[in-house]
Amino acid sequence: MKWFCFAFLLLLFHLGLCHVSMAVSGEKNQRKTYIVHMSKSEMPASFEHHTYWYDSSLKSVSESAEMIYTYEQVIHGFSTRLTPEEAVQLESQPGILSVLPELKYELHTTRTPEFLGLDKSADLFPESDSESEVVIGVLDTGVWPESKSFIDTGLGPVPSSWKGECESGANFSSSNCNRKLIGARYFAKGYEATMGPIDESRESKSPRDDDGHGTHTASTVAGSVVQEASLFGYAAGTARGMATRARLAVYKVCWLGGCFSSDILAAMDKAVDDNVNVLSMSLGGGMSDYYRDSVAIGAFAAMEKGILVSCSAGNAGPSPYSLSNVAPWITTVGAGTLDRDFPAYVSLGNGQNYSGVSLYKGSSLPGKLLPFVYAGNASNATNGNLCMMGSLIPAKVAGKIVMCDRGMNARVQKGAAVKSAGGAGMVLSNTAANGEELVADAHLLPATTVGLKNGDAIKSYLFSDPNPTATILFEGTKVGVRPSPVVAAFSSRGPNSITPEILKPDLIAPGLNILAGWAGSVGPTGLAIDSRRVDFNIISGTSMSCPHISGLAALLKAAHPEWSPAAIRSALMTTAYTEYKNKAKLQDIATGKPSTPFDHGAGHVDPVSALDPGLIYDLTANDYLDFLCALNYTDSQITSLARKSSTCDAGKKYSVSDLNYPSFAVNVDTTTQTGSSAVFKHTRTLTNVGSPGTYNVSVSPQIAGVQISVQPETLSFSKVNEKKSYTVTFTVSSQPSDPNGFARLEWSDGKHIVGSPIAVTWNS
Repeated sequence: MKWFCFAFLLLLFHLGLCHVSMAVSGEKNQRKTYIVHMSKSEMPASFEHHTYWYDSSLKSVSESAEMIYTYEQVIHGFSTRLTPEEAVQLESQPGILSVLPELKYELHTTRTPEFLGLDKSADLFPESDSESEVVIGVLDTGVWPESKSFIDTGLGPVPSSWKGECESGANFSSSNCNRKLIGARYFAKGYEATMGPIDESRESKSPRDDDGHGTHTASTVAGSVVQEASLFGYAAGTARGMATRARLAVYKVCWLGGCFSSDILAAMDKAVDDNVNVLSMSLGGGMSDYYRDSVAIGAFAAMEKGILVSCSAGNAGPSPYSLSNVAPWITTVGAGTLDRDFPAYVSLGNGQNYSGVSLYKGSSLPGKLLPFVYAGNASNATNGNLCMMGSLIPAKVAGKIVMCDRGMNARVQKGAAVKSAGGAGMVLSNTAANGEELVADAHLLPATTVGLKNGDAIKSYLFSDPNPTATILFEGTKVGVRPSPVVAAFSSRGPNSITPEILKPDLIAPGLNILAGWAGSVGPTGLAIDSRRVDFNIISGTSMSCPHISGLAALLKAAHPEWSPAAIRSALMTTAYTEYKNKAKLQDIATGKPSTPFDHGAGHVDPVSALDPGLIYDLTANDYLDFLCALNYTDSQITSLARKSSTCDAGKKYSVSDLNYPSFAVNVDTTTQTGSSAVFKHTRTLTNVGSPGTYNVSVSPQIAGVQISVQPETLSFSKVNEKKSYTVTFTVSSQPSDPNGFARLEWSDGKHIVGSPIAVTWNS
């Protein structure tokens, strides 16, 4: 399915992941921003400091070019504006590893703690000093510091390890920070180099969030407890972040025109230097090799410093191969639903009622049925059914309920188009691209969204009745919806297009219709015509699921400060669930069928179980370097990522399948397979982080055409941190009709279940 980019950033968060694009300026000399990776170890002795060397190298190809940023932590190098010819010339200079064009990234745009079981687990997640020592960095659109979610009541002094700052700027001063929001920075040099000066009449050149997205993600990850939170009375209750006592540091990298990689790298550089413990990034762009992907490069350095990096998987689902942020040192998060809904029924003149969802709050429709019209029959435009602004004929819609189809423009903007033409209400129907997934919106007029099946049934009535009528009945908030969770249709899917042998996404978390804090300068729809102001908003996207995992990672870091980022991710993945309590498999809302590891990864997060996983799969920076060698990366490509000279051992056999990852992906190339069968071996090492015990292995279900064996079948651990290895052998004899097969490997001691998803794919 296709997803489209819109001018309003909020639409990006709701509707999908825009394609990554080269950040190209309109200058006559066609200068572009490039990120220059330097081999610091090759700096000539004649230079007192590496910045002098950087400047000298740059001036050797361009007297007028200036450095935008210099980078110290996540890469060694700088960003600058060059012509393509100058970039080629610079790349040939000694000590230059690569000169890569800047990329533009886009954002991937409460009941949750109860749904995850955190409300019942105060004894498991005590409000200890250790949690308040954890600092979570959020790269996004900034922060609205006045939000109640950032009140610092009950928090002690700022952690002594903190080295960050609270930067002043337009509509923001250092006094806006406190013991909850301990850091705030903004990065716009890369954006302005390409797009021109920030339009300060539309957004603040400071850490202040004028969009809402950054405030929403920051309050989701670590917002303080706020009583009586709601959006217009919907989802009423207590709002709280995942790690309510953790500290927040906000890095504003996204502006109206997007998020530029030179700014993202600069923010990650500062975050590492500031001593954050977790980085949450609800953004992404395209699918590049790791040494060309700024997020992957920055995340590698963060991982080396013990910082877990959590990123959204993207909103380009349910298309396969649609994932972003797939580097194995990044935790990649897809989206699922909650057990909460906001029903709004369409009642037709024939007596039939059809369910939908809405967050509308305002003047009610008259207590009677109103004339009902299809937008395609009330417009002279070829795509009149989409309810674009100005496309409807007022005489044909005035006083009527209008049925519009989803697609092209924002859902809430369709309602605005109906309202401006004099319509009384709107029924918005999903198309095949969206299926039965229902995203609730705070519409500007009485409106509801219905799924594809209900939409088709309503249209059947609309087209067959000579005088169709309808009304909309709003039912408020409903909890206990089953089944839940289900995988959201928009959530990006595997396989992993960069390294198919690494199964992604890693896991899913709540991402549909999530209530969290909002910016006070923008309405809940994000539309300029929306004059309403709210303290909390309900929006959807993998942007929302990512901070859930970031906050839960902070809780695990507080409980187990000695755990590495890989250990924390392993605990979250191996304890995730793939079945409901009735033993039925997790569902995919896009298909109405059971979801697969390409949809949900290891499963849906279960934070209470993750506290005590029993065993973990750990990884070090050297393991990832071996992984890069297995990908046949060149020395300079590896050095770009590792920031130090690294050479693969020509005498060593490297295998991608031996990366100690908590999942298994087998790719069978049928074009090169010889003989009656092919054998694939994956070796893994488990570390005991629980009590002594003996674990037995099981694999189910059987995959057609594949024999899976595990040796040894039993692992006994007598002490903490003891390590034991095992090998999984996949013997593939034939290709079944379905090119993808899935199973699950579990180690259990009777108390713990350490689960890993398995995916086998036949490529022809």
